[in-house]
Amino acid sequence: MGRKKKTVKPLATIWEVSDELWAQIEPILLNDAPLPPTEKGGRKRADWRRAFNGIIYRMRSGCQWNHLPKTFGDDSSVHRWFQRWNKNGVMEQIWASLVSECEALGGVEWEWQSADGAMGKARFGGDQVGPNPTDRGKNGTKRSVVVDEEGGPLGAVIAGANVHDTKLLEATLESIVVERPEATEEKPQNLCLDKAYDNPTGREAAAAKGHTPHIRRIGEERAVKRGKKSTSRGVG
Repeated sequence: MGRKKKTVKPLATIWEVSDELWAQIEPILLNDAPLPPTEKGGRKRADWRRAFNGIIYRMRSGCQWNHLPKTFGDDSSVHRWFQRWNKNGVMEQIWASLVSECEALGGVEWEWQSADGAMGKARFGGDQVGPNPTDRGKNGTKRSVVVDEEGGPLGAVIAGANVHDTKLLEATLESIVVERPEATEEKPQNLCLDKAYDNPTGREAAAAKGHTPHIRRIGEERAVKRGKKSTSRGVG
């Protein structure tokens, strides 16, 4: 008998932080950059909430920073805060806080997880770049992400585009932003991976972290296609 599928109501697409969400995020920002005493005056600080909404807009739309709508404030200021919050680990703290709350509400599906890598361009260079084998050897990056059953991101790492997925798997699983519950016989944690991980390195990395790996075998697609052709010939 198959396991019972829990019905999860999908969340609405978020373009701006709600009052409830901001109440959770603002203390983390203040911990990184406390408000200056008002009597000292000086340059007025950017509106963090508007800036954060601008970051969400930029991430969702993919627009250039200098094309941000003016409603989010000065685009250079938004970009500077984004860089600072990334450099200081603030964005990761926010991510961990949201995942923790989601887990407390029973929203993290630990039983089934999946990981994969995807390559992208690196037009402006950076520390984590390498020749992209699918883009004529141009500089590129690879992001390796682990998600839960519902696709909720749990951890991610960045490397050069030429780094093989299996070499990033261990670091990807270690990057999960909250403490992962221990996998047990009663509550196993399955990890779904594509054929790029069908090798000893991929299997060992998954097993070392307590996952039960489910890896697509190399050549499996060809075997399935051959089986379908044989069946179709036999039916005719």
